[in-house]
Parts: sequence; C-alpha cells; structure tokens
Amino acid sequence: MIHAEGVAEVTDTDFDDEVLRADRPVLVEFTADWCGPCRQLAPVLSAIAAEEAERLKVVQLDVDTNPEIMARYGVLSMPTLMVFHGGEPVKSMVGARPKRKLLQELEGVLQPAV
Repeated sequence: MIHAEGVAEVTDTDFDDEVLRADRPVLVEFTADWCGPCRQLAPVLSAIAAEEAERLKVVQLDVDTNPEIMARYGVLSMPTLMVFHGGEPVKSMVGARPKRKLLQELEGVLQPAV
C-alpha cells in the first residue's frame, strides 16, 4: 500500500474502534497499491494529517485487503475520501485533488481549533 507519512492504516478489524468511535472527525482514504491517483494524494494527506492533527484524524484503508468496509460503505472508485464523525459518514469525495481544494471541501466538517 502507498503509505502517506503520518497517516495510520486501518483494517476491517479495527475500523469501528479507530474511525467510528474516534473523538474527532476522521478522514478515511480508501486506497490500493495499483491506484495512480492514490499515489498523487499521499503527500497531500500527509500534510493535512500533520497540519490538522488537533481537528482531524487521517487514516488509510487498503481496499484489496479490507473488502468488508469497502462494501459496507459502497466504495467503488479509488481514491474515495470519506469523512466520518460521530460514527457516521458525513462527507464523501472521489478522486485526487490538490491540498487547497481538499481543505476547502473539509472546512464544513472540521471542528474549530481550540
């Protein structure tokens, strides 16, 4: 899997604990080794994970080894970015995008900085 630095990997096994029960919004990247746009997105996710750590948790889920969660949320394209908050998906985006655009799209779901 393409690892974005500072971004944790979640699996079918720990998804509920790491994502659904998290104390802040979680951005999940549904990714795969064979996905070119996922590689383009890795540095963007690393930067956002570092800059927004207080307001947002960023994780990756490899769809090839974790088909259960992918099927649960009807993910069909890679990369799919889904934001979960309070145990529910609150936003979904498909495809790679530049950091500025992704931050704009996340603005409505991020908690204000304390």
